[in-house]
Amino acid sequence: MRKLAMALALQVAAAAMTAATAHAQPVRTWGGERTPPEPSSDAPPAPTAPPAPPPPPPPTTVGTPVEGSTRPEPPPVPKPPASKGNDDPQHTAPAEPTTPTTEEEEEARSQAIVHTPGHIGLRYKLEGVEVQGNTTTLSRVVLRYVRFKAGDTLDVDDKELSVTRFRLLGTGFFRDVQLSLRRGSRRGYAVLVVSVVERNTIVVNDIWLGLSADAEPDGRARPLTAYGGLDVSERNLAGTGITLGGAMALADRQLALRTRFSDPQFRGTPWMANVELLYNNAKDFFGNRDALVDDPQADVRQDFAVAAYRRFGGSVGVGHDLGTTTQLFLDYRFEKIDANLPRAASHVRGRDVEPIDFHIHGGSSLISTLRATMVHDTRDEPFLPTRGTHMALLSELSLSPLGTDYPYAKVQVRASHWFPLSWGHVLRLEGFAGSIFGDAPLFERFYVGDFTDLLPDRVLDLNFDRRAAPNFLDTSIQEVRYGTYAAKVNVEYRIPLYRGTRSIYGIDLFGSFGIYGLTDDLNLRQPPSGYSGFSKVPIDLTFNAGLRIETNVGGFAFGIANLVGFIPVRSEGN
Repeated sequence: MRKLAMALALQVAAAAMTAATAHAQPVRTWGGERTPPEPSSDAPPAPTAPPAPPPPPPPTTVGTPVEGSTRPEPPPVPKPPASKGNDDPQHTAPAEPTTPTTEEEEEARSQAIVHTPGHIGLRYKLEGVEVQGNTTTLSRVVLRYVRFKAGDTLDVDDKELSVTRFRLLGTGFFRDVQLSLRRGSRRGYAVLVVSVVERNTIVVNDIWLGLSADAEPDGRARPLTAYGGLDVSERNLAGTGITLGGAMALADRQLALRTRFSDPQFRGTPWMANVELLYNNAKDFFGNRDALVDDPQADVRQDFAVAAYRRFGGSVGVGHDLGTTTQLFLDYRFEKIDANLPRAASHVRGRDVEPIDFHIHGGSSLISTLRATMVHDTRDEPFLPTRGTHMALLSELSLSPLGTDYPYAKVQVRASHWFPLSWGHVLRLEGFAGSIFGDAPLFERFYVGDFTDLLPDRVLDLNFDRRAAPNFLDTSIQEVRYGTYAAKVNVEYRIPLYRGTRSIYGIDLFGSFGIYGLTDDLNLRQPPSGYSGFSKVPIDLTFNAGLRIETNVGGFAFGIANLVGFIPVRSEGN
């Protein structure tokens, strides 16, 4: 049986390689700039035969076309003659193998069959790469994400084909991507065809709308304040892959602005270049209970101590691919900070009155850092992924020789993995861990609102809310606003409700649940008084539910946690 199976496989492979004479068209690109095949010493000589009929269809295709795809239909598949005695019209028998006419053809055919234990597959010598369907995006932009080149040996079962498709989808340039193989000009050679369907690239990356509870500049608490923000970018400027974007966040007496530029092929090199400018006019709220602020006029007991500050600066950086799914970025950041702080302030922490540390220097100060970020991304889609992993590892260093007033080091890792379930739903597991060593400014510290869904997240580093974290587990988490050690585990369950190809690409119902912890050196050395046993551990629960909607202009998430967060829970604010 084993010999019979091997013989049958050889016949199928021979049929695939001999079903048509080598009639491949010259490698070219439709819809964009011409993409000549990359020179290779292994490439065969150009065919000298007269114009040949249309090439046969690719022997394999990666990916499933989406509904409404505009990609032209492939030519009909030529069928080899049916075997005698078989009346099934769907059945096709492999063609009889032909005898090689030259030693080179014999060698080429031998390379098309891979023998591995328990597996028989096909591989080809890659003759070139074609890009189809791009009407705006330059072909070199597409080819940047394709690691296969002329002269490579391509296994049709190579997982790199699927990974390449996922990465092209992850750029946000395309609504659909298909990879296929077309026979080359000689036996054993093939052409990799990349077919894309472009999408709108002026997208809304984020939109923030919500309610918060903040305080007046004199520290008096206010019940509700609206905040909002918008992040918009052109991800594929003039088809070059360049990203040009801007963002703004706005709340009462707070403003944040960002502009950014990113070129994935800086001056035609494989290096990426990134530039960002920022401006923040911000304030933050301190004091757990009974805040006492040293006012120039008199000591005033008020609800909160308010720190106001401004930041202006930017960052420049470069990036490089470490593989199809992994990238490394290096950035240098420089900012000037002007802060207006109370001369002194205290509050009640636990049962003790303690001074408030604002974690920022009064007056003018500087911060400069070196940051390294490694991103590993195998998601099949950027906004509503159904499978794959996304991991980001960040390390940042700020030392006095760099001209900073805040010497510190920061390390954090965030990872998510999506599992497709057999009944069509999606499960996501997410984890985060981070630590900070040294004297980091408040906007670089871990904020409790970034870990619980029941408080507004920081938006462009603006903090809108003065409230302490909800305290479902009755722990000392309510005593912590900023920390230097943080961890979180979260689970999200998604139910697809709708899939389309026009303005709305997908709508999913989601629910999430997690647990997080946040602390700093002070809480580790001197836990707040009044807590004992398990309650000393500053951890708590978080949850959210709502809709995730992917549209032609970006993805949006609508959750109920922001409103639920205004419902008092036990121990909150005590």
